[in-house]
This record gives sequence, structure tokens and C-alpha cells, in this order.
Amino acid sequence: MKARTPLTVLVVDDELRSLETLRRTLEEDFIVLTAASAEEGEVIMAREFVHIVVSDQRMPGTSGVEFLRRVRSQWPDTVRLILSGYTEAEDIISGINDAGIWQYLLKPWHPDQLLLTLKSAADVWRLQQENQRLSLELRDSPEQLVQRVASRRGRVRARSGFDRLTRAADSPLNGICDVAQRIAGHELSVLVTGESGTGKELLARAIHYTSERAERPFVVENCGAMPDTLFEAELFGHKKGAYTGAHEDRIGLFQQADGGTLFLDEIGDTSPAFQVKLLRALQEGEVRPVGSPRSVPVDVRIIAATNRNLEADVASGRFRQDLYYRIAGITFHMPSLRERPQDIPLIVADLFKKSAPAGSQSEVDGTRRGNPFTQSEGRQSPGRRFSDAAMKCLMAYRWPGNVRELQNEILRALALGDGDVLDAGLFSPQVSHSAAFITAKSPLFDPEGATLKELLDQLEAQVIDAALRRHGGNKTRVAEELGLTRVGLRMKLSRLGLGGSE
Repeated sequence: MKARTPLTVLVVDDELRSLETLRRTLEEDFIVLTAASAEEGEVIMAREFVHIVVSDQRMPGTSGVEFLRRVRSQWPDTVRLILSGYTEAEDIISGINDAGIWQYLLKPWHPDQLLLTLKSAADVWRLQQENQRLSLELRDSPEQLVQRVASRRGRVRARSGFDRLTRAADSPLNGICDVAQRIAGHELSVLVTGESGTGKELLARAIHYTSERAERPFVVENCGAMPDTLFEAELFGHKKGAYTGAHEDRIGLFQQADGGTLFLDEIGDTSPAFQVKLLRALQEGEVRPVGSPRSVPVDVRIIAATNRNLEADVASGRFRQDLYYRIAGITFHMPSLRERPQDIPLIVADLFKKSAPAGSQSEVDGTRRGNPFTQSEGRQSPGRRFSDAAMKCLMAYRWPGNVRELQNEILRALALGDGDVLDAGLFSPQVSHSAAFITAKSPLFDPEGATLKELLDQLEAQVIDAALRRHGGNKTRVAEELGLTRVGLRMKLSRLGLGGSE
């Protein structure tokens, strides 16, 4: 990403020691100009392009407020701040009303706080310029702007469709995506369950951008990330002064998502007390900002997600039954990666393709079956690829972190590997360790030697055999590790010829 050009700050203070301290504090992040008086400051302003002015209030001859009032008149785009060891109410009111002062800072100031305030002022200046630029574009070329916005939305929709859920022809995700596409255009609330990293948010985005609400916002909130008091203000908004720290009115996420979709991730982590407030908002179609006497109507589609068993939480009283039925108009369960091993080669191929240098043709192009990183006979690959052993290792591992963990391992291998062929030794210890349990017999993923079903049976047999050896043949522990019942494990042992008798 291209680094931002530092903005220019003019510091005006008649105390030279204070002026030097301010300069040293700010010079790493800004171009700093200094002036020992208001008059000197105006001379610099006339000569240099200044983005931000910080002025002391009490100076000989001209006060800081009076100086900034003149700055406002001549250079209205400059962000203005006042610095003072005194807190006279009249000065503050005059500064805000007459000089348009953005921030009033008190002495003694803390360097970190001062720097944070100046960085916020820089953001304000950039935002002002962006707003002016957009206003000019809208005024001078509305059709061009509309086309540009439509083009950007089109790119977002293309990146957020069901194709983002990489899957094989026989993946269990196919049925889920088929049903999700059919209901996307209907105003059903959706609940997506599944382990962390299985792609719940990807499915939610795909539903939104396939629906009639695609032109409106898709807003995301993690329900387990903050306490109830802050979470309520985050979702519903608040009025200025509603609580300590509420310095201005704030629009909540419900209002930001008006007309679109609000994705509530980890909704199972909300407290029973907050669930009551959320239920009321969904039932009434309106929210009441914290500290406001009036409710605001909102039109929002809810897609919720959780890695918890909400039905069990309802039965135990931890989650409200009425809220559960309100959010679970239709439920999708995202399978774990170990439940869809046939998707692993395609996910790997997809990430390799995205990570390939611009202009290069990765070896992953072409085939959609077998090991997409095995070089085709008679064809020299200009890109990087995994060795057969590395791919077998990826297929044998159970991926408790699901697709997110797989992506991390691939990026790790790409970062650490030097050659074109990446081996299993580049994976993290827990993943590369699984390679030790791959047996030499029954070669995996040879499309010329077996059908897909036979290849999957080979994989399943090797994973179970490795687990049996890890646990000394203890089938109870093997079943727990692999997420199977003892009966299910016994049936697989019998079907795969691994000695299923007790």
C-alpha cells in the first residue's frame, strides 16, 4: 500500500521550550513548522500550505482564539486546535463558535495523547478533502459517478458470490449453496452454524449479494467481542451524553444496515439480558438509541452465525427460545474441513493462484481433480507447487481450525519455501507430524489408478489407521478424536477392512 504523504502542522507558541517540545513530539509523523507569535504564524500561513494549526491560547498581543479566527477567515480548510493551561468558559465558547476550533487541548499534555489527537485532525482534513472531491464529481459528472459506484458494487458482488466457497463436484457444500441461492431472494432470517473457520461469513455475504438487498449495505458485528453496555450502543446507537465517553450522537449498526443485511456473528455468546433487547428490535422493526426517548424504524435482514449448539442452549435456558425462532427462519450447517477433504486440493489451488506473482501462469491452472500441484508430464511449471508428500500431509491432517488454518499453513509454506517445490517440512509441527502416519501402500490421489470414491476410502483408511496407532488401538479415544460414535467407527473399520471386531 502506498504510504500517505505527511501533512504540515504549524505550531504557534510564545514559549520557545514548549515550541521545541511540540516540534520533537510531532516531527516523526508530520512536517512541523513553528512560530513564536500569531503574527509570525500568519506570515508562514501565507507562504506555506498548512493543513493543521495548533496555537497556544495566551500569547502577547493576540490570543490564540483571535489568531485562529483570522485563520478561519483566510484559510477555512485548515483544521484548528487550541492549546492552553487555562479553562475559561468564555474562551472555550468563543473558540468553538467564532474560530471554528476543532479541539481544545489542555496543558500539561501527554505526548501520546497529543499525537493521537493530531493524527485524528489529519484524518479530519483528509475526510474534508475527500468530501469536497466527491461533491465536485457529483456536481460535474453525476452519470460518471453513478457508473463508477455501480462498477465498484459489481466488483464487490463478484468477489462475494457463491463461487467464493471453493468446492469440488461432490462437496457437501454444494447442497448448502444450492438451497442458499434459492432462499437468498426471500426475506427469511438465516442462521448459519458450524465451527470457527468454516466459512460462515462467506455464506452470509453470498446470500446478501444474491438477494434484492445487494445494492444496500452488508454490515458485520461480532456479538462476543464486547460487554452488553457497549454492544447495545454499537448496535442501536446512542445520543450525546448518554454515558461516559458518549461525546456525540452515534448511529448504530442497525441504522447503518438499513435496507441491507446485518450479519451477527457468534450470536450464541450474547447474554440473556441483551437477547431481550435484540428480540424487541427484531419484532418491532425499530431500535431505540441509548439515551434517546424515541425509536427509529429500520428495515434490516438478519443473518446470524454461531459455533455453539443453540438448540441445546435453548433447552438449558441459556438462549431465549423466542429469539432462536426469530433468527432461525432457515438454518445452514457449514461442514468442517475434515468432513469435506475432497475440497482441500481446490482450496489449495485457489490460494496458490491468488498468491502467484502478477503475470505468471501458475501450475494450478488447468485440472480440477487429483493433485493440482503435480506437474503435468512434458510440461514445465513456471510457478511453485506442493510435492506429493506435502499434499498427502494436508489431506491427512484433521484441521481443527478448518479453512482458516489451512490458509495459514499454505501462506506459511509460501513464505518459508525457497524452491519451486514445497515439501511438508515447511508446515507447522502439528501439520507436518501427520506426514509420519502416511503409509507407503495405497498411493493417494493418483487419478489414473483409482476412482474418486476409492481415493477417498484410501484417505479415510489411512487417517483412521494413523489414529489407531496413536492411541494404541483404543477405539473410544479414536472415535472422540475423529468426531465419530463408537458404532460409526466400528462400521467404518469393517467397511475399510481395518479389523472392526471388538
